[in-house]
Amino acid sequence: MAYIPLIATVVTTVVSLVLVRATLRYTASSDRSLALARAQFEREWAPELHLKLERLSGSDAKILATNLAKISVLMQMVQLRKVSMAVPSLRSFINEPLVGGTTWSENLGKRLFACTGEDYEGQIAVSITFYAAGRMYRTDWFRFQVRVQDGQLLRLDPVNISARRARPLEPRNNGSGRTEFVRDVVTGAAKTRDTVVVPS
Repeated sequence: MAYIPLIATVVTTVVSLVLVRATLRYTASSDRSLALARAQFEREWAPELHLKLERLSGSDAKILATNLAKISVLMQMVQLRKVSMAVPSLRSFINEPLVGGTTWSENLGKRLFACTGEDYEGQIAVSITFYAAGRMYRTDWFRFQVRVQDGQLLRLDPVNISARRARPLEPRNNGSGRTEFVRDVVTGAAKTRDTVVVPS
């Protein structure tokens, strides 16, 4: 009779350990399911723009931006640069909404030649900065092989390089609330204001 409480305690302990292990496995499985559901949701609603340059004539080209995602975006800036250059040759500010599944286009005209010059053969890259769900993103640099001779656009072909998804320019919880190129503009304005021009 004296061993009955001891046996009951041992059995209770074993059952408790089994229940704790089952609870931990269930919790881990739930965490993995939630992580998978979150990743799938973010992948489905993540912004994704595809950029393309088309040759219209010897003196003009067109940029096309296709929103491949479900979420709508607000395009803010188009950047063009030679691949050999680290900084963009051209920044064009826009304010165009783009609904999911639609395409926006605009003629580049002389802005393309401002990037390439009168004679150039090589690669250029284009990128777009845009807002989506309250955050600012920038697409990867889409590359194109271009040939310009005597101010005439002779060739403009896409280069098949896999592009990465659009990446945010600032963290989600950034207390400053200012974007990268806004900081650049503010800094540039401050430097200009502090510069004293001495007349000759």
